[in-house]
Amino acid sequence: MSKMNETSPYPLIDTHTHFDAPVFDEDRALLTQKAYKNGVQHLILVGYLYQHFERMYKTRQRYSNQSNNKEQIKTLSPHSTQQDVSQDEASTNIHIALGLHPFYIEQHSDAHLEDMAKMIAKDRPIAIGEIGLDTFTAAMKVPEVFAKQERFFKAQLDIAVAHQLPVMLHIRKAHAEALAILKAHDYNAHKFGGIAHSFSGGVQEAKAFVKLGFKLGVTGQVTNPNAKKLRSAIQAAVQEYGIECLVIETDCPDMIPVMCRTTIKDSSTLEQGLQQKDSSALIQDRNVPSNLPWVLKSLSELLDISSDVLAKQLWSNSCAALQMTWNYPK
Repeated sequence: MSKMNETSPYPLIDTHTHFDAPVFDEDRALLTQKAYKNGVQHLILVGYLYQHFERMYKTRQRYSNQSNNKEQIKTLSPHSTQQDVSQDEASTNIHIALGLHPFYIEQHSDAHLEDMAKMIAKDRPIAIGEIGLDTFTAAMKVPEVFAKQERFFKAQLDIAVAHQLPVMLHIRKAHAEALAILKAHDYNAHKFGGIAHSFSGGVQEAKAFVKLGFKLGVTGQVTNPNAKKLRSAIQAAVQEYGIECLVIETDCPDMIPVMCRTTIKDSSTLEQGLQQKDSSALIQDRNVPSNLPWVLKSLSELLDISSDVLAKQLWSNSCAALQMTWNYPK
C-alpha cells in the first residue's frame, strides 16, 4: 500500500463511512489513531440496516472523542494540565447518521421505520442516511420492490424535514427518479444541507443535485484515471458552481483509492461482510478512514487547486452540508 508523503496532514472530515462494520473489529482502535494522524478530525458512521444501529452507537461510545467527554474530564479533573486535555482531544470525533438503505429494502419493515423515528426523536443524529433509490440489480427494478424504495425514501425525507436534519443520499442508476421525488418534496437542501453520497452520475445529474442544494460526495473512485464520466461530472459541477459544491468521503470499507488496492474486486466489502462472519479474509480488501488524504490529493490534481486551499474549502463545505459549526484546526 502506498504511503502519503505529507509531513503535516490537512484537517479533513470523512463525511461517509461504515467504520462500525465487523471488518474493522480487530484493529479499529489502531485505525482510529491512524486516521487522526492522517488529518481526519471527524468521521460519520452512516446507517443502512436497523439491526446495526446499536452497533454504531457502541462504536461511537468506545472509540470517539466526543465533546461531552472532554467537558466531563475538565469537570471531574479541575487540576488537569493542558497536556492532559490535549491528549484526550487527539483523536477522531465519530458521529452518527441513521437511515434505511434502499439496496436492502426487502430487509426493512414499517416497524423499523417507526422505531428509527423514535430513536431520532430521543437522540438526535447528525443526519438521516443513507437513503434514496437503487436499481443496480434486476431484483431492485421489480415494480413492487422499487415502489417500496420510493415509499421509504419519502418517509425518511419526511423525518428529515420534521427534525430539520440533512440527508445523505444513496442514488444508483435511479438519478432521474430520485430528482423527481426531491423536487416535489418539502425537503430543502439549501436550508437543511445534504450530500449526494458517492456521486456516480453524469454532468447533468451532478449539476441538478448541486442546484437543489446538495454537495457531491467524492470517494476514492476519483483516484482512478479511467473513471472519466465521474471526473468530467465533478469538473463540470465545479466549473459552474465552484469548489463549494464538493465534500469528500472514504465510504469505507468500500471505494478503495487505486493506489491503496492490494487486490482487484468488483463486489462490495460491506455487502460481503453481511454474509461472511469471518472478517479476516476481507481485511486486505478494505478501505480505511486514513486513506482519505488520497481522495484530497487526486481531487486537487483533477481540479488544479492546491491541497491546502482545497482542504480548507472542503471543511467548510462539509460543515455546511451537515449543518455543523466545527472550527477549522490551525
